[in-house]
Amino acid sequence: GSRVRARRRQPVKSKNDEGDNCPICLDKFTNKKQLNCKHEFCDGCLQRSMDSNGPICPLCKDVYGIVVGNQPVGKMTSNKTSSSLPGFPGCGTITINYNIPSGTQTTKHPNPGQKYHGISRTAYLPDNNDGNEVLMLLRKAFNQQLIFTVGTSRTTGLENQVTWNDIHHKTSISGGPERFGYPDPSYLSRVREELKAKGIQ
Repeated sequence: GSRVRARRRQPVKSKNDEGDNCPICLDKFTNKKQLNCKHEFCDGCLQRSMDSNGPICPLCKDVYGIVVGNQPVGKMTSNKTSSSLPGFPGCGTITINYNIPSGTQTTKHPNPGQKYHGISRTAYLPDNNDGNEVLMLLRKAFNQQLIFTVGTSRTTGLENQVTWNDIHHKTSISGGPERFGYPDPSYLSRVREELKAKGIQ
């Protein structure tokens, strides 16, 4: 008796069958595509996922292509001064200036055809190896239209504003993390993680 019961409990599917279904549609693969992270999907399912979320693996969030955002047209400039930031003695400061003029929303934005209000923002990095690497990554993110977006301002609640887009910046020299300033020892590694999540590394 006991041997029969054990046999009955085994699933009908063999272990190999699990790998034959797409994790998105849960059906047999149609034109299977494998990403660098080794996850596999139907070509059509992967295309639909890419259209809504960008080139990011739906399972492990690994970026497999170039993520392009919907940041409006603008300028990013930077300069260096000799004064140091709290927590970074012995090196100067990199000042980043962003300028996004007002304009009209495109189909990539929440209200196409409506105007959006532009912004000017200033951010700070230490002028050391890490700070200069983060500056290079931020410039890459800016060129891929990932630093800003158009939406509702978290501070004012107003719609159709140019707002930050999930890559945190230090907009104050002092005051610590609660004032978006320095000192903040883990800031540079945190911002690298945020950039990496968008495929910038």
